[in-house]
Amino acid sequence: MNKKKRVIDVLVISDVHLGTYGCHAKELLHYLKSIKPKIVVLNGDIIDIWQFSKSYWPKYHMKVVKHLFNWIGKGVKTYYVTGNHDEMLRKFSGLKMGSFRIVNKIVLDLPDNKKAWIFHGDVFDITMQHSKWLARLGAVGYDTLILINRFFNFISEKVFKKGKISLSKKIKNSVKSAVKFINNFEQTSADIGISNGFDYVICGHIHQPEMRVVENNEGSILYLNSGDWIENLSALEFVNGEWSIYRFKESDNAEMLSGKQNEEEDNDLTNNELFDIMLQEFNLMRQ
Repeated sequence: MNKKKRVIDVLVISDVHLGTYGCHAKELLHYLKSIKPKIVVLNGDIIDIWQFSKSYWPKYHMKVVKHLFNWIGKGVKTYYVTGNHDEMLRKFSGLKMGSFRIVNKIVLDLPDNKKAWIFHGDVFDITMQHSKWLARLGAVGYDTLILINRFFNFISEKVFKKGKISLSKKIKNSVKSAVKFINNFEQTSADIGISNGFDYVICGHIHQPEMRVVENNEGSILYLNSGDWIENLSALEFVNGEWSIYRFKESDNAEMLSGKQNEEEDNDLTNNELFDIMLQEFNLMRQ
């Protein structure tokens, strides 16, 4: 029997990085199949165009894209907020197609006259603005670190019977400059949000899921970050007037691995067949 899907008023996901080795597309697909959102915000770096390679595009990466197109085809209002790894889409900002929009930022009107300001966040990254070649080099190094991390975790779990550990998170948490950058990023986002009278400011980019009230001498705001699907496997959910951070849990992993939940008839389809189905849904959107 299929598990009843949770209804979510607003879903925000970011930094999926489809097309890279670090992307947990299978886990993301499992999560997407478990929910029924009314509004979807894809807050940047969903497809990693920087590191995209025709030689690496697993079936589950295509299935995630197909699932999102399926939502759009059903009329689910979906905003694609451009990020730095998919920045080429910024030339299409303002594009509207059915329930789908491409934007650089968005202000959502929420119940009780609340306003949420949503953008990816790379605008605050000095490296992104002035040294894109260095940022791209760093992205390749990050992807390599993720591969090393997966091998490390395999040995840790299978040989030493220990739990998983995130090398990149440990590095970020131990390097003072990285901690300072994250703190400055959050404070700057909050300060601008407060000065504009927003109730919520929502970002991605730094792969750091967060939800906390930030104050300055002008007021306060709820700062939120949707995290990523590389390390944290997280998303933001707005339900009945309240925000919360979703994190993929061990119980979700066990359910997914059992193969008994959310298995659909497209399991044996090839990437080309999945692409053809997706193209059909895209053409329906244009009509």
